[in-house]
Amino acid sequence: MTYAQAPFSTAEYSRRLDLVRAAMEAADLDAIFVTDPSNQAWLTGYDGWSFYVHQGVILPRSGDPVWWGRNMDAVGAGRTVWMGADHIRGYADHYVQSTVRHPMENLALHIRDLGLESSRIGVEMENYYYSAKAHEVLLRNLPLARVVDATGLVNWQRLIKSDEELDFIRRAGRISEKIVRQAIDKAAPGLRKNELVAEIYHAGITGVEEDWGDYPAIVPLTPSGLDATAAHLTWNGAEMRRGEATFFELSGCYRRYHAPLCRTVYLGTPPDEMRRAEAAQIEGIEAGLDAARAGNRTCDIANAFYGVLKSHGIAREGRCGYPVGLSYPPDWGERTASIRPEDETVLRPGMVFHFMPALWMDTWGLETTETILIREDGAAETICNLERKLFVKP
Repeated sequence: MTYAQAPFSTAEYSRRLDLVRAAMEAADLDAIFVTDPSNQAWLTGYDGWSFYVHQGVILPRSGDPVWWGRNMDAVGAGRTVWMGADHIRGYADHYVQSTVRHPMENLALHIRDLGLESSRIGVEMENYYYSAKAHEVLLRNLPLARVVDATGLVNWQRLIKSDEELDFIRRAGRISEKIVRQAIDKAAPGLRKNELVAEIYHAGITGVEEDWGDYPAIVPLTPSGLDATAAHLTWNGAEMRRGEATFFELSGCYRRYHAPLCRTVYLGTPPDEMRRAEAAQIEGIEAGLDAARAGNRTCDIANAFYGVLKSHGIAREGRCGYPVGLSYPPDWGERTASIRPEDETVLRPGMVFHFMPALWMDTWGLETTETILIREDGAAETICNLERKLFVKP
């Protein structure tokens, strides 16, 4: 494959490799084996729904990365990665879900072929896609190697977005605006939730003008009433009802990049306590955005928000934001810094977060969130443009 077909420029992929290799040198690693599909895509451009089987990227200290996976998916690698065919390796189907052999046996062969059998190799041990069995088999087949935990090594290099990445995030943001508006416009008593989600999916995949929509890393979260007191419920076939709030936790997705956006709709007249919480939440969001400046810390955003809530007598704890960008299921977060009181990650221009100051109360939920960009100067920029309020449909 040529760079002309890849999602990003030659310079962009070189920038990424340089960042990761500097981190590898600091960690005294001769190579890393990356299984997180988001990290694979970030390093190589690989894009396919194949992360349910063992696959990954081998990155030595020098030379191009090597994508490794199932033979039938190696064809997809040839269609999506920027490296040449000599940097794509596949394994036979008899390894898949076998009780007598394991794909990591094949991976060990390729690692030895690359001259890394006695090297210090980092793997992503705290990862959705790297199993305990895989680790055990890899160790057994590389007895001379020193295999160590390198969880998050690539993720942390993704924290500051390039201009090329920000362009994709902004495109995703336009799609986010469209799908949240669609959800609010369509919401009505008697509408079945699955029908509403079908409208959301249609709007998201259709995209905006030439910017086609990809599948998001998280399915639409659209709970109503008491279900909205929980953070991560999806949908059912029940009808929407008067006297209930429904929050929409959604994201447009463009070329695997996300810009999450949440808003809440109330069918009928909201209770006074919800209106008071809305006012506190919006005031807190403004305070958080003002604190989201280069040189401050992620905890400063959280403390600004929580300080406002406390002044209004509202108790809320835990994380209220995380970095976003390129991602695959099951999560659109990057699993590095967090917007919470104990996290002291210094904010730098180009960082993008989902500022997620949602409120889940005893009888209702209220989600109003923003994807934010840390700028060179001034308060954070909000990627999406949608009125920040509780939407009420009498």
